[in-house]
Amino acid sequence: MTITQLKYVLAVAEHKNFTKAAEKTFVTQPTLSMQIQKLEDELDILIFDRSKKPIELTEVGKKLVQQARNIVNESERIQDIVDQQKGFIGGEFKLGVIPTVMPTLLPMFLNNFIKKYPKIKLKIEELSTQALIERLLDGHLDAAIAATPLENENIKERVLYYEPFVGYIPSNHRLNQKKKINVTDLDIDDMLLLEDGHCFRDGIINLCKTRKSYEEDHFQLESGSFETLVKLANEGLGMTLLPYLHTLDIKESEKINLHYFNEPSPAREVSLIFNKSELKMHIIEALQSTIAGVVKGAITFQNVQIISPLSKIKSD
Repeated sequence: MTITQLKYVLAVAEHKNFTKAAEKTFVTQPTLSMQIQKLEDELDILIFDRSKKPIELTEVGKKLVQQARNIVNESERIQDIVDQQKGFIGGEFKLGVIPTVMPTLLPMFLNNFIKKYPKIKLKIEELSTQALIERLLDGHLDAAIAATPLENENIKERVLYYEPFVGYIPSNHRLNQKKKINVTDLDIDDMLLLEDGHCFRDGIINLCKTRKSYEEDHFQLESGSFETLVKLANEGLGMTLLPYLHTLDIKESEKINLHYFNEPSPAREVSLIFNKSELKMHIIEALQSTIAGVVKGAITFQNVQIISPLSKIKSD
């Protein structure tokens, strides 16, 4: 049994196809098939049911894949140990980011990080929270940035910053004359929300659930982006809540519509999350340090109340 054979098994288990698995592992399909066959012969079991289309794992194959993933992860830890001992911070690093964080946070830290760590090859994907968790657990991401807490025992979280919510309230809205707003001022009936599947939306719903009048079927007007929500608000269709960093890019003519909360301001917790196996920790720590450093000067709120994104799971 070899690590290479286990990697081939994991590839076929993921893609459910020998040809696709061979392409992803950069070997010929006959080579991959032969190595998996050798492993099956050595163990005297069938890992895959080849009669099914697509290919399926046998019952013993499912158990083997779980253990194979642990073994492959632990083998990669050896290279991490060597790299850290040599002081080398480099190599490929796969990072996932939720959509409501990507457009504001990435421009703040990415250029600095690339210049400081030129030997790291970052591969960044924009994914929902649920997809981030799945890809972290199956080893297809090294780390991710998401709203927390996630309450997943297999995921570790390192808080990067707390981002307050800010009201965007147009001139014709009932709350426009208030310099600062309270959570009790909010009414889900005139709130513009991100469409279902965004954890920022779930956080706002949790915030509004503190009001006795909350009923889930009240709101109807939803959108997929903050930019659209702002435009809808400008048309007099309601108010919305924005993450603080997003307000930094609001047009000067629209900033008059920004209304902050009385403290403690409702806020979301944004963290760097990773598999509890803790691979590539030297790169994770470099990311954490870089991001925390650039955000520290941008967000100066002191007194915040963290609103959980866990109304349901939750994809952002």
